[in-house]
Amino acid sequence: MSSHIRALRVTSQPPSSVGASHAGDSKHVVPLAACPDDGLSAFLGVRPRLFGIAYRMLGSAAEAEDVVQDVWVRWQTTDRSLVRDGAAFLATATTRLAINIMRSARSRRETYVGPWLPEPVDTSANPGLGVDRGDGLKAAVLVLLEKLSPPERAAYILREAFEYAYRDIADILRLQEANARQLVTRARQHVANGRRTPANATEQKRHA
Repeated sequence: MSSHIRALRVTSQPPSSVGASHAGDSKHVVPLAACPDDGLSAFLGVRPRLFGIAYRMLGSAAEAEDVVQDVWVRWQTTDRSLVRDGAAFLATATTRLAINIMRSARSRRETYVGPWLPEPVDTSANPGLGVDRGDGLKAAVLVLLEKLSPPERAAYILREAFEYAYRDIADILRLQEANARQLVTRARQHVANGRRTPANATEQKRHA
């Protein structure tokens, strides 16, 4: 990621004196409510979720962080007066950007010899990163998700980790709701089959 984007890293602490044109001069301090909305509060409110989506899509904390920062830059250049649902806009931007990166990464991995392994991140430490229902989206399952198409993976993650409604998944992926349901169903079947395969292989060796 370029240095000018890194310079825009968003911290969890917004500026405490927004709107002050001269430090220490109370006459020039504009009340927060009167300041134009820079989108920071809306972004910070969903930032953990954005990271959670990107990380589960990409399996890399570093790449997920880059995606979140790219989304922040896009959010800053967007006419937010036209955005009806900021959280939905940000989640959509994150998901679509992660899909694009996944497609590019897959072409690069074609020359890589060896298994792909996700970077371990404890998503249970922050509820905003998404709920791991059972072991539904632990590292082992992220490896299985690598075999899914990018849209299937996105649909599965949005549904299983963040409990998005199918109509919302459809909007994010630009699909009909029925097609979004099919993506999730296929993804669940692939994951279930992937879980059974190692066990079946073990049974075969045991009886060989």
